[in-house]
Amino acid sequence: MVMKHTIAVLVNDQPGVLQRVSGLFGRRGFNIESITVGQSEEVGLSRMVIVTLGDQNTLEQIEKQLYKLIDVIKVVDLGSKPMVARELALIKVKSEPAERPEIMGVVETFRASVVDIGSTSMLVQVVGETTKIDAMIELMKPYGIKELSRTGVTAMIRGNA
Repeated sequence: MVMKHTIAVLVNDQPGVLQRVSGLFGRRGFNIESITVGQSEEVGLSRMVIVTLGDQNTLEQIEKQLYKLIDVIKVVDLGSKPMVARELALIKVKSEPAERPEIMGVVETFRASVVDIGSTSMLVQVVGETTKIDAMIELMKPYGIKELSRTGVTAMIRGNA
């Protein structure tokens, strides 16, 4: 059964590591839905959070292949444990002054925020689970999305794990 998997990969913070990890996915025919990379709690290590599609066998193959890369320290299947996953999106939407109260209603409903207002557009920031981001984008489409930028998912296991 094909499912969405969220994997955290702790890697050495070295040039070329991202390329080697993404190349591994490409060579094996695995698609990356999203990838975020940033510093971890340990100096010299970065954490990658990768979202991919596949069955359980695909996930096991990805983990085995990742461990073969010299700069990979640890691989964790976040989806197998209770996790917190978030994404950020910036949405520039067309907005004539008459439409702004209506758009603000959507923004408030999603607990999003307006971070910039131009003469004919508004820049909205929304943070949450991927489904929330997708829903916000759908509701902004009728106004006309001028530009859209999404971070991809970042995630951690809940609690003391």
